[in-house]
Amino acid sequence: MKIKEITILFFLSLSIINCYQNEKKIPKEEAKDNQIICTNKECKGTYVGKEFIDSSDIAHQFSNTMSAKVGDQLKELYRSGDYSRVDFKSIRMRTEGMGSGNVSYTLSIPFIAVKEKCEAYTAFDHVGGWNHAPALSQRKVQLQSVLLPNQQLDISNLKTTKEGLQEYWIQWRHKFLQAECE
Repeated sequence: MKIKEITILFFLSLSIINCYQNEKKIPKEEAKDNQIICTNKECKGTYVGKEFIDSSDIAHQFSNTMSAKVGDQLKELYRSGDYSRVDFKSIRMRTEGMGSGNVSYTLSIPFIAVKEKCEAYTAFDHVGGWNHAPALSQRKVQLQSVLLPNQQLDISNLKTTKEGLQEYWIQWRHKFLQAECE
């Protein structure tokens, strides 16, 4: 082989390797603003970013993040004697830009103070649908193992944004933290 052919082959190989490495290193886009702030009155936050990445509803995963934070806050309030539960009627959800590829998903989940420790809820979850109906029956089955004996899930009415996000919010007494509430 001549030097010219070797040089072309070298740069072609280098180019192919570089394309492969760049393809592997493309970072997943993160939310621009994914901060959740919790107080003794509410947890609120906003996800701003891509709606879907690789066919996964990334924006809707903010509901998972919020559910975890709300559950943590309810437990913290319980431990401090500030017994609370989520006020389902006052939950606010906005999904501006849903359907466009980029979205601003804002959630506000307020708390209601209760007097007795066994009136409080310390576990929180959701089941929802971003362009599809929530699988509530399946979620109920999945959560049965986390309930105290003779306890039931407290489930909100279906909450829907004008753009079409559908969520059921779910709360219950934590099996271990509230074991005395059987």
